Amino acid sequence: MYQPLECRPDSYIEWYQQGNQLRAEGYYQEALVSYERALDYHPRDYWTWYRKGVVLEALGYYDDAIDSYNKAIAIQPDNYWAWYEQGCIYSLEFNQQHKAIACFTQALNANPQDYWAVYRMGEAWRKLGGYESAITYYDQALELRPQDFWSLYRRGETQQSWGKLQVAIESYNQALTIKPDDYWSWYQQGLAWEQLEYLSEAINCYEQALKLDVASDLAWYQNACCYARLNNVNWAITSLEKAIDLEPKKYLKLASQAPIWQQYRQLSGFQSLIINKSRKYQVEID
Repeated sequence: MYQPLECRPDSYIEWYQQGNQLRAEGYYQEALVSYERALDYHPRDYWTWYRKGVVLEALGYYDDAIDSYNKAIAIQPDNYWAWYEQGCIYSLEFNQQHKAIACFTQALNANPQDYWAVYRMGEAWRKLGGYESAITYYDQALELRPQDFWSLYRRGETQQSWGKLQVAIESYNQALTIKPDDYWSWYQQGLAWEQLEYLSEAINCYEQALKLDVASDLAWYQNACCYARLNNVNWAITSLEKAIDLEPKKYLKLASQAPIWQQYRQLSGFQSLIINKSRKYQVEID
């Protein structure tokens, strides 16, 4: 652990450098003290205000971090970093997406080719439900990083939310060429195929997802629903049983109430499943 430097004239650089080293080693509270001492010497230093904001953010003091970033911005309004970090706090911590977009816009004015600000802009628009704008920014991010998994995946997710299911499937397929073992790309693609009523294709995606996470109640249940719609009784009940074993209360309720299982509730095998699992897991069924 570092010992604080003694206060002496013209020791700004030592305080600042000590703050940087402490921050790099994860001593955020001690780094904060060093940056504050540095600011006693040079209160209009952009980088000290910025680094102070970084450690405040790491400590979870988000309002104080924004205040420090604003102090930095007042000194250098055209510097990318404080705008970007402030945007991340508004987007990720406060869910204030309009404020985040304003910050990322300023960051991109300073550095138009920055992948991260473009990607975060897409994320902010997606969270606001501005799907067309979000997709535009994901496309821009992909121009900067053509093999970026997250831009492809989020673009697919956004296209799916917007009802553009075929292009969403294309985006998920592109994402899977980069990360073929990504559970969520397979699962979300399955949902898109299911929404399009291509049930065999949906089942294939869910089964790929289950190879990656056999304990996924979501994939087992959606698999069951697809088999139910195909009138494949055995596989529908088998998949439903897997989902129930993973999340008994949730899926016993769905099995008892969801419209998709209405015709199955007359079948003795289905009735036995519900009765036996309700007893096993002590779940009351209305």
